[in-house]
Amino acid sequence: MHSRVAAVTAPRTHNRRRVTGSSGRRREGRESERQRPNMSRHHFYSPVLLFLLVVMCCGTGGAADTGEHSTEPSIKWKDVNCEDGVTVESLGAPGLLKVENDVFAVAEAQCKKGGDTNIFTGIASQLLTEGTADKPEEILKEGKGYTQILEKGGSAEAQIRLDVSRPTTVVEGNDIYMLVGKCNLPAEGGAQERDACDRGLLIVKGSITGDENGDKKRIQWSDTNGLPRISVDEQREYLTGLVGGGGSGVHTNDGKLLFPVEGTKKKEGQKKAVSLLIYSLSSMSWTLSNWMSADGCSNPSVVEWEKDNQLMMMTACDDGRRRVYESGDKGKSWTEALGTLSRVSGQRTGWKWC
Repeated sequence: MHSRVAAVTAPRTHNRRRVTGSSGRRREGRESERQRPNMSRHHFYSPVLLFLLVVMCCGTGGAADTGEHSTEPSIKWKDVNCEDGVTVESLGAPGLLKVENDVFAVAEAQCKKGGDTNIFTGIASQLLTEGTADKPEEILKEGKGYTQILEKGGSAEAQIRLDVSRPTTVVEGNDIYMLVGKCNLPAEGGAQERDACDRGLLIVKGSITGDENGDKKRIQWSDTNGLPRISVDEQREYLTGLVGGGGSGVHTNDGKLLFPVEGTKKKEGQKKAVSLLIYSLSSMSWTLSNWMSADGCSNPSVVEWEKDNQLMMMTACDDGRRRVYESGDKGKSWTEALGTLSRVSGQRTGWKWC
């Protein structure tokens, strides 16, 4: 997560002012006025000058640090409509979220610009209307009109597109928090750049904008230089290649956001497994649950059982079964719900979930 640096700069004009008396004014007495010995004045001003020197040095260092942070490339969301020649080819990892009385569909949008090599992903979202609830209706069919992409860079020449994927959302009040996988790509990046990109996870904050009638309501993701970044190499003793689980997570009553994630075990034959990322709103810190699922499980979804204050997670596994896990300590540890819910769907061996 990112931190903010505050700097205090000493006014330089005052630092250059000559101090000629303890009151800061030039002493203009009569010739007969008794003058104080120079030695006592030197003793008095030495600590003052030392103090001013320290303030100037500290202020200069702080100002340089602030300037360094201000030159960092900004991270901004923009509508894909702002770019010519971009088409939305497909949608994936769909999910639903509810803010007050409004329900939105959110999905990963795979976009293409020009040839087949310039492929990137953004986030598409659309408000579901009452008409959509009454009868089946295709949504996001005009994907370009609902898609936003994330870019970093101050000028067109220096822009880096952040390839975002597998959106996983949690709603807290009127705020929307979204965990996405990220991959730094040049603005004209292709398949080779995608394979070698700097991967990680981002937590993005969003809000609802538009009029009360709902005609133009949409999700606007925040433009910020302080996007919390989660490196895929941190706190990963057993999982690598972490991505969001997609769909929705859980907001607990103690201010934690719980996002299901999946990755690949570093040992034991590189099998898939799922776990839980726990993010604290108060400290803007995160940790990964010490637990992970059985081998070959993916596509996690998590819900909160409010009556018993328990969490339940369902996964789809390579053996054709859905395994269900439960946690009574806010996701720190999990046990499989054997004999009740887990492994209820039987399929033939070798069948894989899409």
